Amino acid sequence: MTESPLRILLVDDHPVVRHGLKAMFAEQPGMDVVAESADGRAALDVLDRGAQIDVVLMDLRMGEGMDGVEATRRIVELPSPPPVLVLTTYDTDADILAAVEAGATGYMLKDAPPEQLCAAVRSAARGQTALAPDVANRLMDRLRSPRPALSGRELEILGLLARGMSNRAISRDLFISEATVKTHLVHIFDKLGVDNRTAAITTALQRGIIRVE
Repeated sequence: MTESPLRILLVDDHPVVRHGLKAMFAEQPGMDVVAESADGRAALDVLDRGAQIDVVLMDLRMGEGMDGVEATRRIVELPSPPPVLVLTTYDTDADILAAVEAGATGYMLKDAPPEQLCAAVRSAARGQTALAPDVANRLMDRLRSPRPALSGRELEILGLLARGMSNRAISRDLFISEATVKTHLVHIFDKLGVDNRTAAITTALQRGIIRVE
């Protein structure tokens, strides 16, 4: 009896990327791209219409549309969610942690060899974790680091800090008090081993903890 092909939903805002991925999967036995979406909201619409999907291949940054992190978070809250495999160009701690915390089954980079990506899709379909080697190393480094790792909220604040936002602006953006922002900054400085905002941003960028768009 022939096994049914894995049904893949591609979510990426670049048509050329989607076309290339679709062509690649078309050459693989047992894989079929059955739907495409240009952002997270459109992907949710596909699933809401009852499409039978085995793996969602999700980009992280998609222009003005719903990003991959929010889309992943909403997908995993569905009654019978398909696994979400992130496929992106970004490999900072902030991006990886956000995707994992949102519920992504795996995290791959777009420069991965086709055979590695296809293996990751098959692993995700089985409910297994699939991580790019560099991503796996980053996560292991976080576990091995003698200095406490930054929390998701601390990474969020550090990212806003790098965009030049003041404490007041950050508090408004995140709906928290300025005092809470200051407390988080104290913890961030301590974990990074610095004593001011500029040094925190510089250190975080050098370590690949955050990125500036």
